[in-house]
Amino acid sequence: MNTSIRRRNRTGTAVTATALTLAVATALTACGAQGSADSPDSPGSPGSAKRSAGRAAPAAEVSDPVVATFDGGLYILDGKTLKRTSTIELAGYNRVNPAGDADHVIVSTDSGFRVLDAAGQKLTDIEYKGAKPGHVVRHAGKTVLFTDGTGQVNVFDPADLPSGKKPEGRTYTSAEAHHGVAIELKNGELLTTLGTEEKRTGALVLDKNDKEIARNETCPGVHGEAAAEGEAVAVGCEDGVLVYKDGEFTKVDAPDAYGRIGNQAGSDISPVLLGDYKTDPDAELERPTRVSLIDTEKGTLRLVDLGASYSFRSLARGPQGEALVLGTDGAIHVIDPASGKKVKKIPAVGAWQEPLDWQQTRPNLFVRDHTAYVSEPSTKKVHAIDLDSGEKLASVTLPKSSNELSGVAPH
Repeated sequence: MNTSIRRRNRTGTAVTATALTLAVATALTACGAQGSADSPDSPGSPGSAKRSAGRAAPAAEVSDPVVATFDGGLYILDGKTLKRTSTIELAGYNRVNPAGDADHVIVSTDSGFRVLDAAGQKLTDIEYKGAKPGHVVRHAGKTVLFTDGTGQVNVFDPADLPSGKKPEGRTYTSAEAHHGVAIELKNGELLTTLGTEEKRTGALVLDKNDKEIARNETCPGVHGEAAAEGEAVAVGCEDGVLVYKDGEFTKVDAPDAYGRIGNQAGSDISPVLLGDYKTDPDAELERPTRVSLIDTEKGTLRLVDLGASYSFRSLARGPQGEALVLGTDGAIHVIDPASGKKVKKIPAVGAWQEPLDWQQTRPNLFVRDHTAYVSEPSTKKVHAIDLDSGEKLASVTLPKSSNELSGVAPH
């Protein structure tokens, strides 16, 4: 995003061999000195600790910043070298998502969504207050926030964030508060979920004037969203997915009576969506080994067995639309979404197991252009990996284990 305040041309995060040597050295010097990523079914309600906004005085702006959360704050890393450039104190359980431009990240806090100027290494005064801030969705040049505790939807253009003032934008309030998600399409239509605190049933679509134009309530337990090529938008259900395209809803059924797809990752150059897949409604924590590939053109669903389990923070898409899954075997599994063929595995971290509590740390996968950023909480490390070569470009050891990993990612 170009703005009158800052203008950058971001062209990727690959590091040359010469730069790599310097990058790793710099990162190691810093030692000691985290699809849509969606949440699990439990509402993204952070802890109740009162937050502090203390921060170190930032130096120069950071190139392609990456942000990792930890218990008590945020680490800002240089996207090329992974050098830790700043630590921002922020008490409680925080979550992070790209804001949609080249500088900012959305931080979910106890009190609502806050906007972090990651490039400038400081929290801004822009805040969308409300209990239980949930999903953050970027699509068609707009960023959409869904606040679970109020059911409020806020839509804004991230190009307005550098002004330092809260952007003017669209606001819609759901009939009832629930753990939901919303997305605005290119034509101004707003798709948003339906439900209550006890039960979620489907989605509706509003025109530019907030007049309802479509509704479907055949999606029990609706959760998460992703957009595919041709602006086909899907939300997950406990028995498949619900797809909205060209003004109509279509249900794609799971092959099992209970086949829950709660987290998805899409690519605008592929009609196929990547989703998780769970089949045990009674499990305290199901650790699935299969992922789902949903073809939004054909209305079909294919399952692919990875041979390893994964978590809700494991799904991403590559620059060519590849389906990427970070497995508990420590590898990034690369899948051709069209054929379902497993193309290769890229070693990333050590073997791990998903913890029972969804707020506990586990490896995260964040992909930007041709670079995969992977956190490894057990070693307090974050790695940058070239998706094409599989080469580890840089690593850094942080003072504390990180939880979520994200960064700036322009539309």
